Amino acid sequence: QVQLVESGGGLVQAGGSLRLSCAASGRTFNRYAMGWFRRAPGKDREFVGTISWAAGITYYADSVKGRFTISRDNAKNTVYLQMNSLKPEDTAVYYCAAGSNAVVTRKEHEYPYWGQGTQVTVSS
Repeated sequence: QVQLVESGGGLVQAGGSLRLSCAASGRTFNRYAMGWFRRAPGKDREFVGTISWAAGITYYADSVKGRFTISRDNAKNTVYLQMNSLKPEDTAVYYCAAGSNAVVTRKEHEYPYWGQGTQVTVSS
């Protein structure tokens, strides 16, 4: 079984930065794409970004492009989400997800493994 544990969430003022981490265990981490999603209050969960297993390919939602950066350290079985220039509309629970293969995708249903989420709150 795969376990994903997110950390790094918190309260930050608009314009600030946070870095989320997602530690993975339970299988060979470096063969699979990883994704970040978020759920804002009263909204459906949405795609934030994804990274290929070799970290050579990344895709981002338009709403975070240029502000958020995904990276991974396969030696540490950890994926990161660096969030800069945060806005109040970035307030959400952020989820890490592991894919079932190496293919990067924005599709939520193609990620079978999920973390418990970490809260990010951006104050205006």
